[in-house]
Amino acid sequence: MNSRPNLLASRATAPGLPAARLATRLAFLVAGFGVACWAPLVPFAKQRLGVDDGVLGLLLLCIGFGSVIAMVVTGALSARYGAKPIIVAGGSGLAVVLPLLTIVSTPLTLGIALLAFGAFLGSLDVAMNIHAVDVERAEARPLMSGFHALFSVGGFAGATVMTFLLSLHIGMLASALPCAVLMLVAIAAARSRLIVSTHASNGPLFALPRGIVFMLAALAAITFLVEGALLDWSALLVTGTGLVSAAHGGLGYISFSIAMTAARFGGDALTARIGDRATMFWGGLLATVGFVVLLTAPTAPLAMSGFVLIGLGASNVVPVLFRRAGSQCAMPSTFAVAAITTTGYAGHLAGPAGVGFIAKAVGLPTAFWVLAAMFCLVPACAHLATRRLPQDCS
Repeated sequence: MNSRPNLLASRATAPGLPAARLATRLAFLVAGFGVACWAPLVPFAKQRLGVDDGVLGLLLLCIGFGSVIAMVVTGALSARYGAKPIIVAGGSGLAVVLPLLTIVSTPLTLGIALLAFGAFLGSLDVAMNIHAVDVERAEARPLMSGFHALFSVGGFAGATVMTFLLSLHIGMLASALPCAVLMLVAIAAARSRLIVSTHASNGPLFALPRGIVFMLAALAAITFLVEGALLDWSALLVTGTGLVSAAHGGLGYISFSIAMTAARFGGDALTARIGDRATMFWGGLLATVGFVVLLTAPTAPLAMSGFVLIGLGASNVVPVLFRRAGSQCAMPSTFAVAAITTTGYAGHLAGPAGVGFIAKAVGLPTAFWVLAAMFCLVPACAHLATRRLPQDCS
């Protein structure tokens, strides 16, 4: 493989940058909305199939398997054909499969449907980030944080809408269909506004991460691992230490999520002002301080402030990593973005299990101290991850 990638050796045409920005936001909204719509349906699926927790856990892993496989393939497809057709196919497929998840009647058919659901989600995730890199490069200003904030907004909206419809007792399929229609309408609106681009049409179908991409991918894995661990273990941490009751255990993750989403809406302006390196360094440092506050807090309000600091600090790390993946020279940007997305998702899946193993051996608070130590790598590597690129890197 040629050592110098064709980053946008590509032809790229766009219907207008404001329109392309809107299309990218819609893609992120659909991804967040779609995956969140499935969460309230899980208990109903378990009841309908009559499976135990072990079988359900295996079925849910199908989403992860489908996503990871699709993420690897999507890097190659985007390099050949551009992100637009994959965004359209991934978003549409996600919408079509969602109602099917409410009617399949055997573990096998649900597993197949979840595998497809994960594959469409994974392909959409990679392609929309590749498209976001292209749009941000064309505008020559930070936009990535705002795009990622829309994924969080979509997640909140999807869970809220699906829960509301289910609370009306109108049935799972009847609840899923209007959600799917909303997703299809959003993808249809985005379709004509997406940038048409192709990268390195004569490049390889697969490329191992190398050079700076290894570091970017590792830092993405750590950041997503922390987020996944907080999702699954934060409630047990604060309830196990007696800071809050079981009924209020979710307040920690809620505080983290709100802080992260809010900070991402302001992240682009912040990054434009202080730069990628400072955003990554101070964000990583703030999140690390948040862990210290959380793990040493004697009261619930102080512990909640720790969650807020972690959310604020971690919020713009991943957008910076995607931006650097799009501008590095070690390998084509499509493969770099795919590598970061895949390793990040793998970290999100592996994080809860890893914390569980450590917690079993030495206790949950110690496991969270390990997370804090791992996150220290983010500010420590900020200089290397964002160092100035050679002038001939194009």
